[in-house]
Amino acid sequence: MTDSEWMDSLTRPSKTVSAALALLGSWIVFLAVVNVSIGAYSEGRKVLWIDFFTGVRDSSTTDMALVIDDGMFGFIGLAIIGLGAMGMNNTHESGFSGWLRGLPSCIVGCLFSSERSTNELISSWLVALGVLFYLAWSVMEYTWVDPGVYSVAAVLVSFGVGIGFLEESSN
Repeated sequence: MTDSEWMDSLTRPSKTVSAALALLGSWIVFLAVVNVSIGAYSEGRKVLWIDFFTGVRDSSTTDMALVIDDGMFGFIGLAIIGLGAMGMNNTHESGFSGWLRGLPSCIVGCLFSSERSTNELISSWLVALGVLFYLAWSVMEYTWVDPGVYSVAAVLVSFGVGIGFLEESSN
């Protein structure tokens, strides 16, 4: 491998990594909006993101006024979406917007297609179950940052993604 091939592999992410960045950034922006509007910690309690991630002080408040944490967290989410979009523009035939338009049919196809291998089907369902569990619990309990819910959802999603990567590498 020449130096330019090595550098190209570092500067041009794969379609999978780009999609993961776009989806992760979207989740962060969603959490930022929920936090500002109704409070992501619980109904009427807002997360103070810097304290939440550092564990220095109390990580929530009932004061719903905008703080610098809100802007920083939202900006980080937008930056991650931007990185995913840049990567997708380089790796997807129709760019980021084409990928985004095709996402709903891709999700339905992954979950209900009989043409896929069993491992690909299991992978898709594990990811979907993890996301659905997180969303259902969060809506029912009015909390979007519950570490217990994250641990269950993360296991389902990570096993699904891992099985998908293994299946993809064997083809």
